[in-house]
Amino acid sequence: MECEERVLAEEQTGPDGGDGTLVVRPWRVRLVAVGAAVSLVSVFTVVAVLLKETPTGAFFGTSDQVAMVLLGCLLAGAALLLARPRLRVGPWGLEIRNILASRTVEWPLVRAVTFPEGVPWARVELPDDEYIAVMAVQAADRHRAVRAMREVRRLHRRYTGAADVVEPASDGTGPSAPSR
Repeated sequence: MECEERVLAEEQTGPDGGDGTLVVRPWRVRLVAVGAAVSLVSVFTVVAVLLKETPTGAFFGTSDQVAMVLLGCLLAGAALLLARPRLRVGPWGLEIRNILASRTVEWPLVRAVTFPEGVPWARVELPDDEYIAVMAVQAADRHRAVRAMREVRRLHRRYTGAADVVEPASDGTGPSAPSR
């Protein structure tokens, strides 16, 4: 329990320390991504070491071994991209960093932050029925995702004065009327 409180305190202080910025990152996918990256580098390194000793009659040189290790590192880097998502929330709005792209959304554009049933991650609802996926808040994180959503919604109300929360439609296709 102490570890969870420390993590939440780190999330609330932000990367700059004490500026009140909420920073949320996925938890389980980061563990899986790091484990996969370590495994890939290990396996490709072992294969590279054993590559010269194959009884197939094919000749593998040192350059092939180096290429095999580099291939393992490249695949590990790709696996680590899954650990990249981050959500930063502050007075300016939301900074959403997913696997490849980052985007900052100012508070006046944010209608709501929702987590529709059956989707793997949260989303920021924008005007004109548009939304941005927030891969930093994932269903796989369970209680951490619930805590993060509560905090993000609290900050949304604080910075925008919004009283209504847009809930997903029962069929999961989009937002419905604001709840009262």
